Formats: sequence, structure tokens, C-alpha cells
Amino acid sequence: MLRTLTIVILSLAAVGTGFWGYQEHKEKNAVLIHAENNYQRAFHDLTFSIDRIHDQIGSTLAMNSRKSLSPALADVWRLTSEAHNDVGQLPLTLLPFNKTEEFLGSIGEFSYKTAVRDLEKEPLTDKEYTHLKNLYEQSADIQNELRKVQHMALKNNLRWMDVELALATDKGGSDNTIIDGFKAVEEKSKGYSEANVSTLPGDTNQLDDNRLKNNKAAPISKKEAVDKAKAYTQMEQVNNVKVTKSGKESDFSFYSIRMTNKNGVEANIDVTRRGGYPLWYIINREVGKPTISLNDANNKAAAFLKKRGMEGLVADESTQYDSVGVFTFVGEKDGIRIYPDAVKVKVALDNGQVIGVAANEYLENHHERKLEKPALTESEAAKFINPNVRIQEKRLAVIKNELNQEVLCYEFLGTLGEETYRILINAKDGTEEQVEQLRRVEPIYDNLL
Repeated sequence: MLRTLTIVILSLAAVGTGFWGYQEHKEKNAVLIHAENNYQRAFHDLTFSIDRIHDQIGSTLAMNSRKSLSPALADVWRLTSEAHNDVGQLPLTLLPFNKTEEFLGSIGEFSYKTAVRDLEKEPLTDKEYTHLKNLYEQSADIQNELRKVQHMALKNNLRWMDVELALATDKGGSDNTIIDGFKAVEEKSKGYSEANVSTLPGDTNQLDDNRLKNNKAAPISKKEAVDKAKAYTQMEQVNNVKVTKSGKESDFSFYSIRMTNKNGVEANIDVTRRGGYPLWYIINREVGKPTISLNDANNKAAAFLKKRGMEGLVADESTQYDSVGVFTFVGEKDGIRIYPDAVKVKVALDNGQVIGVAANEYLENHHERKLEKPALTESEAAKFINPNVRIQEKRLAVIKNELNQEVLCYEFLGTLGEETYRILINAKDGTEEQVEQLRRVEPIYDNLL
């Protein structure tokens, strides 16, 4: 009897284990299918976007009406933004694809800059028309390469999950149709990217003006990076450290460091290989009930940044999430806000510990600036604002526009109805650079039911 009962129990256990394994396998397959479907959609959307970019540039070449040309070029700019978004959803992190993105950026930059100007007063020059023809021909070649990849992927039923696996396991050099196809696209774009430098009209900045790329500081070792990470995070009694170096195709080299102390508290931080500048860090620990105010936490965050050499910053925004305060600091020079020089600091309100910092924007953008005087007065700039907006605050500020160029603006904070807006007017020509609706305090729904 006991033997029979044991057999029954073991049989039930085996069936249960098998069912559990089947369910887990089924769920895993569902996740993989979902990821594969997303990759397939993004790829076909990218191919379609490139098709439309090529066609739309071709249409602009045939246009004679300035009235039609501006919206057509604005549409090209919109399509390049969509193509950038599609590229970002593909598993190409470990595959060099930056030249293709630069080529898309070149198209977007030219089309946007041309679309926003008054083409009745400043029509396309011969040089600009030639550049537009070049972009049309170049986009045709990129289009053809992508269509080849698309054809082979559909014909052979190729999976993007295999691409992700090949890249993640460093087998990208093996025979993989999709990877080889995208390398061919990148090779085409590389030549066009170099050629466009001399053909792009006007004095424009690079779309990706990242100062960390040109960082000339002395390189540090892994041990030095760990020492800097410990000092920066103020982690004590660290007993477990893991250091990973960034891939060869990164814009700049850095160390990713994970540290755990004796209490099991974990800290993750990225430190630049040159100079040992901390890009960001976060300490994962339980945060208790608040014992300090948001204002005190703000002062601790400001003191933390000053101690680490990040001076000339002012508090711009503060938010409390349960027992954590999040603060945004931006640069300031001669009373002018410098928004590209931004740092975010996360402070635990139980003891005032800085448990998170994001300094990458500051490190990418901070440099010595010579600020020009505004061509417009404050009252002249205000005339470009919707007359229904009631202006509450105003000041000068430096922002990055759609072309990633720094521009001096008048910043106006105003209300329209019950909403508050931040409106940035170019201090040189009155262009409405940005209009942003400011967030309200989030409502609490816990006690509604």
C-alpha cells in the first residue's frame, strides 16, 4: 500500500513538474515571439521610412512653389526622425551603425534648417539644390541595400532573435545575412557621411556634439576606476566588485562597475576611461521614512556637486517620490541659465545620502562659453508669444534646438487657462524654439476606492 502511494505521489509530482516546465516554456516562447515581432515591425518600418524619405526628397526636387517646398522638407525631417526611432528599436547596439545614423542626421538637419526659413525671401541656392540632389542619389543606394536585406530576410525566413544572439555572443563575424546586410548599409553611409561634410551648405554644428568623444585626459586603469567609484559613491566595506569595459563601438570608452558591500547594498556606476569622470551611479537600498525636508536634501545635493568640482550650477527643479528627493541642477553664467549643462541628483530623505547621480549631460555639454548679447529686447521677444498667455516669469537661457545647436533664448513662464507653459523665444530672430507644458503635481488615487 505504501509502495503504491509513493508511486502515485511521485507520478503526480512528475506530472506537476512537467506541466510547470511546459508552462514556463510556453511563457518563454511567448516573450520571444513578442520580441521577434517587434524587431520585424521596426525593420520593415525602417525600410518603408527610407523609401518615403527617398521619394519625398525626389518630390522636392521637382517643386517650384516655395509654398509647397517648406512643408515637403518638413515632412522629410519628420520621416528621418521616424527612421532614427526605428533604428533604435533594432538589436544593433553591438553593431557599428553610427555612420548610417549620421547620414540620416545630415538629411534631417538640412531639411529642417531649410524648411523653417522663409523660402520666399531666401530661396534655395544652387549649392543647396546640388546638395539636395546628392542626398536623393545617396538615399537611393541606402534604400537598395535595405531592400536587399529585406528580400533575403523574407525569402529565407530569417529571425532577428538570431541577430541579437550572434551579436551578444560575439559571433557577428560569422555568416549572418542580416548582419552582413547592415554592414553593407553602414559602409555605403560611411562614404556619404564623409562626402557630405564638404557639400552641406551653411555653418552647422555636428548633430552629435559630444565633448566626451574628444576627451584628451589621461586614461586610468581598472583599479583606479574602482577607487574613484568607491570615493564617489562613498561605499564602505565593499567585498565584491565587478568591472566591465565598454565595447569598441562606443562613442567613448568607459568602465561599468558593480559593487556590493557587506550588508548586500549594491551600487552601479559608469566611469570614463579617460580622466575617470563619473557618468552616472545609483545605489540600490531600502529607503526608510523621511527625516529631512526636501529643502535640506536639495542643500545636500548642491554641496555634493560642489565638492566634486561641478560648480556654477543652480537648482532648477525638485520632486519628491515617497522617501526620495530628485533634483535637477543646470549651469548658470552671468544670470543666464545653461540648460545643456544639466545634472540630476537623487537623495534619500531618511538620512540625506546621495543615492543616485546622472552627470552624463553635464560632461557631454559643459565647456567655456562666450555668450553673445541678445539682438532682441525682452519686450520685443514677448511680442512673439500668444497674446492669450499671461507671462509670470522671464529670463535669458541657453538651450539646444532641434539641430542640436546651442541658442540663446528668452525663457517665459506663463499661464493659459489652468495650465502653465514654458516658452523659449530665440533672442536673435524671435523664432519660437520650444513650447513646453509644465507638469502638474500628480494626483494620489490610493484613497479613491
